[in-house]
Amino acid sequence: MRRQGAGVNNQASAANSCPHASILTPLSCVRRDAAAKLSAARIENPRAECDWLLCHVLNCTQTQLLLMSDIQPKAQSNFEKLLLRRINGEPVQYILGQWDFCGLPFYVGDGVLIPRPETEILARRAIEIAREIQTPVVVDLCAGTGCIGLTVAKNIPNAKVYLVEKSPEAFTYLKRNQESLNTQNAILIQGDILTDAFSQIPKCNLILSNPPYIPKNELPALQREVQREPAMALEGGIDGLLFYRAIAEKWAKHVKPGGVILLELGDGQYKDVSPMFLTQGFNVKAIPDDAGHLRVLEALQNTIPQQL
Repeated sequence: MRRQGAGVNNQASAANSCPHASILTPLSCVRRDAAAKLSAARIENPRAECDWLLCHVLNCTQTQLLLMSDIQPKAQSNFEKLLLRRINGEPVQYILGQWDFCGLPFYVGDGVLIPRPETEILARRAIEIAREIQTPVVVDLCAGTGCIGLTVAKNIPNAKVYLVEKSPEAFTYLKRNQESLNTQNAILIQGDILTDAFSQIPKCNLILSNPPYIPKNELPALQREVQREPAMALEGGIDGLLFYRAIAEKWAKHVKPGGVILLELGDGQYKDVSPMFLTQGFNVKAIPDDAGHLRVLEALQNTIPQQL
């Protein structure tokens, strides 16, 4: 859940090529013209994004949208405003204000990382592990929207889930999502996982994190929508490994014997990150994503450090 755009007349109405624009506009015309503009702006899924925006404006489902024949002028005007924002590079998730993750709705917007499908691999694996523990204690580091930790809390009501987030902007969304999902077994903590002490967090069964992992010099080359997301949630230091080192050196000792650490990885990072946990007494393996990239590191605490 990524970008570019040029050569689009941003001020043109989506209805200009459709008849009766001053009264009711055929929805098929609006959908066709809007999808063409999104395509010209190099949006990857123009038809889908067009329909997401229309459903948002019309407060309807995709099925209901397909059964509609016309659109009212006020609704069309509202849609065109959102369309222009998207053409200008604002992420569609920010425009909609909410995005699904593992079947749950999460509020998103300026200042917080957008939940992504590949992160669901980590969340689903965490749920599998937590279900096998009687009263699991879970820690979500760099929690952002809370999509990982709150999903675990929602699915495992007997778990106690601590979510740590540094950014004030992201923490606002984290609190809002906790309230909307009614996850009373989640404890939110604002702080810096690199420097702060967290005496209120006990030894745990699971540490989860999708930390910032993009090398600093790669940020300018990111898609323009990604560049609208907070750099704090993207940049992992000079080599992209800053937060992995901190988790291995500072946080791994919080894991109980037999506990597990699950970390999302950037492409090609498994070979650099796995030794950090081997030397801390963990057995490690990788979980691939649908494209075959080693997307999640799973580290099992076996208490005996391994020699490399």
